[in-house]
Amino acid sequence: MAPRCSVIFGEEFTRHDLSWHDENSQRLVRALESVPHYVTRRPVEVATYEDLARVHHPRHIRMIEELCAYGGRRYLDMDTYVTEDSYQVALFAAGSSIAAARIALGGEHCFALIRPPGHHAEPDRAMGFCLFNNAAVAAAWALERVERVAIVDWDLHHGNGTQKIFYQSDRVLFCSIHQNNTFPWSGWIDEIGEGRGRGFNLNAPIPPGGRIVDYATVFSEVFAEAITHFGPDLVIISAGQDPLGDDPKGGMRLCPADFGVLTILIRDVSRCPLALVLEGGYGPSLGAAIGCILDALVGKKCPEPPESLPKESTRRIVRRLKTVMV
Repeated sequence: MAPRCSVIFGEEFTRHDLSWHDENSQRLVRALESVPHYVTRRPVEVATYEDLARVHHPRHIRMIEELCAYGGRRYLDMDTYVTEDSYQVALFAAGSSIAAARIALGGEHCFALIRPPGHHAEPDRAMGFCLFNNAAVAAAWALERVERVAIVDWDLHHGNGTQKIFYQSDRVLFCSIHQNNTFPWSGWIDEIGEGRGRGFNLNAPIPPGGRIVDYATVFSEVFAEAITHFGPDLVIISAGQDPLGDDPKGGMRLCPADFGVLTILIRDVSRCPLALVLEGGYGPSLGAAIGCILDALVGKKCPEPPESLPKESTRRIVRRLKTVMV
């Protein structure tokens, strides 16, 4: 019997929008282009203040709400904007991420096709297009119901917000593979967690030009071992598709089918259904990549990547990561 899979999406997410900004509502249109007919569609859900407050400071939540209440369009920094509807839309994004986690815990893979993205949002700061940290909100909700949650972040950019939120926790394993020497200028190998969280934070900063063989090497030789040893009750994927070769934001060389390969690697080692939340991805192949991810979740085969060897820089990263794993 094929695994069950669903997606969460709604027109509500188009209300947070600046048409000339990279993170605009057309991203969601592209994301929906390749959703297969056999995947169940589910409506958006809304987060409560208490859901946000598990990971965000009250003054940060109030600031976003009050700025949106003023109306109009405002920039919080050079990259991050709000409109009058952004607070409500961000509640939908966080709530739908919780719903994806709940559905996964119930035995079904679920992909929340949401915006704005979240993995850069820190406890008291919005940044990098992100207002609230959707993956972290979902993980914190889940931790009131299960013991351990793993978060895998394959976005082009390091999930600095997610890392900061769980940096001292031994109940969350955070694994991030990302392009080095780019925004947000964090995510180095020696950032391994603090206190009880030491060893539960794994970063693989890959130089530009990374291909699927480099990603798969990190996943199979480091992340898979860490996830197996950790034994999570839930795995959340911060699914940013900006490592695609046609993405204007980055310098990686992945193709849409490669995201199916990564999904299979995580699915097979996790031994539990996956909850995915949409992060970045700004190029024309975003929808195709999401289609490949959903195909992988329901057990369809992905094209085999061509035979090749990882870069020596990737091998060095793997060797160093093995020295810091718990």
